Amino acid sequence: MTRGLVVKCTAGPERAEAANQALTVAATAVAAGARVSLWLTGEAVWFAVPGRDAQLVLPHAAPVPDLVAAVLAGGTVTVCTQCAARRDLVQDDLRPGARIAGAAALVEEVLADGVQALVY
Repeated sequence: MTRGLVVKCTAGPERAEAANQALTVAATAVAAGARVSLWLTGEAVWFAVPGRDAQLVLPHAAPVPDLVAAVLAGGTVTVCTQCAARRDLVQDDLRPGARIAGAAALVEEVLADGVQALVY
């Protein structure tokens, strides 16, 4: 069984390097064959919204839309329920494959056997 990795990204464009690290680690873990769940909270929720996900531009870094697409291709992307509500985001606003879920779902994922959680 492949180990699971939950990456929680709490940073948006205001903390570009932290956000890019979270997205890069998640995409790299997918490429390595891990079961990856990327959680977006705070201003990071915008990375799940088409058109808004390109607002983070960082020299020497892969484009955010490419990183999020890589995670969606082999893992899951979840937007925090409360964070989405505070920004008036609903499921139809998100990229295909992304979902909105709350703390209970996050806790279930990080407490599962064989899962490592990282927070950026």
